[in-house]
Amino acid sequence: MRAAFVTVGTTSFDDLVAAVTAPEALRVLQDLGYSRLVLQIGRGTVAPESVCTPAFTQEVYRYKNSLLQDVQEADLIISHAGAGSCLEVLEAGKPLLVVVNDKLMDNHQLELARQLHRDGHLFYCTCRTLIETLQSMDVSTLKPLPPGQPEKFAAFLDKVVGI
Repeated sequence: MRAAFVTVGTTSFDDLVAAVTAPEALRVLQDLGYSRLVLQIGRGTVAPESVCTPAFTQEVYRYKNSLLQDVQEADLIISHAGAGSCLEVLEAGKPLLVVVNDKLMDNHQLELARQLHRDGHLFYCTCRTLIETLQSMDVSTLKPLPPGQPEKFAAFLDKVVGI
């Protein structure tokens, strides 16, 4: 059973929740072989019902202490463009589609998504282009994010503070 996991983090991103649960988006996900959709909806006002049929399961919740299990169990993650969420998914080695909230002012999320896309680590779209992106993206082309090098950061901090 292939699963897609949607996360908005601690924010409210009702447009994403509405877009991914629209009948056409659900049909596209099923056409792509996904039979399970897990939605973490944060503090949004759009709160779809959990559904379980023989062909498709949709689970909905607001928050959990950790999203790690949902990330690990998913074959595709659809996420808001928060840096923490992006890095957590990429570090887990999972295919990631980032949905940029184009209603935000001074949109640093778009900059992050664009750069990670240029580097080949994820796909990105807006709520308006979600369906087309799902249909056209090829997750087999994604490159893993290289592991971080905290020792270099520690050495830099040591140098800055004069240790």
